[in-house]
Amino acid sequence: MVIKTAYDKLETVKAISSLWDPLTADQRTLLLKHITIERFKKNDLIYKENETPTALMCLIKGKVKICKDGVSGRNQIIGVIKPVGLFGYRAYFAKEDYKTAAAAFETSVIAFIPMEIIMRLIEENSMIGLLFIKELSVGLGQANDRTVNLTQKHIRGRLAEAIIFLKDNYGVEEDEHTLSIYLSREDLANLSNMTTSNAIRTLSAFSAEKLIATDGRKIKIIQDEELRKISKMG
Repeated sequence: MVIKTAYDKLETVKAISSLWDPLTADQRTLLLKHITIERFKKNDLIYKENETPTALMCLIKGKVKICKDGVSGRNQIIGVIKPVGLFGYRAYFAKEDYKTAAAAFETSVIAFIPMEIIMRLIEENSMIGLLFIKELSVGLGQANDRTVNLTQKHIRGRLAEAIIFLKDNYGVEEDEHTLSIYLSREDLANLSNMTTSNAIRTLSAFSAEKLIATDGRKIKIIQDEELRKISKMG
């Protein structure tokens, strides 16, 4: 679904304060002219591996996963996007096709800006270039940490880290304990770099130890500090 009203465009771009604030009046007009806003349903594919990148994406509302098929086609969630995160641009800068795919965890609203417009803004405004240097640098650091964690931690440490990761990125509901994102056991396993059966067994063990409580896809954190300790110890 494409959202076309001028008001929605303006409110959306204002939400992207990191990109909007450094622009001049003329540059803001240029951005508004070329932005497209789309709504995606749960599990809708936003882009897929091997597609040619054409646009910068910004998640305005909702939750998005970045994933990649690994050995034997096994899917690995390598990152999550929260509002108002920028994504989908690395491959363009690298002159590559997408090496990952992106899909909506839930109904999501995403702004699309053609990369040729972004390149024009970078050429005209050095602050926009510095924004992307920072975004890429932070992302690289997070990727390095995640690579070590997913390859060196034991199963309990990986699952504990995934639960804390989801809490820190997406927050909790009004009770201040239940994660505000409801993942299938398969998605939780893909985020933790383990099989679905291992994720189910470890989740059950955490429940038995009163570290968490589960209700379908809902996960309620009971002992936050203990989970963080398990994650840290690996």
